[in-house]
Amino acid sequence: QAQLQESGGGAVQAGGSLRLSCPTSGYAINYCMGWLRQRPGKEREGVATINGAGITSLAESVKGRFTISMDSAKNTLFLQMDSLEPEDTAMYYCAADLSRRASSPWCPINTLHTWGQGTLVTVNS
Repeated sequence: QAQLQESGGGAVQAGGSLRLSCPTSGYAINYCMGWLRQRPGKEREGVATINGAGITSLAESVKGRFTISMDSAKNTLFLQMDSLEPEDTAMYYCAADLSRRASSPWCPINTLHTWGQGTLVTVNS
């Protein structure tokens, strides 16, 4: 079972930026990785994924504002969030799809199924 622990959340004004980090185990680095979020009163949703070749997928709501990346040397996953909006307020989770290898040509954002404890992001208007 992958061990995932997120950091980097906090409170920020609308238009601001945050960078979330997630050190992953060597086991998790072999699979599709990504980020989920759960907004208040909403179901958990996929935000972004990345495969071993660096191919990314992003939810429509965050395209052009969020960037997912992986530092393979440090086994660390990142989510750079720019131009934050109040609607981005959520608990963010580092996640993995342990049924899909990192060599997959594409990692869908709706199949992430293993995640950490979460880090809270609050965007104030």
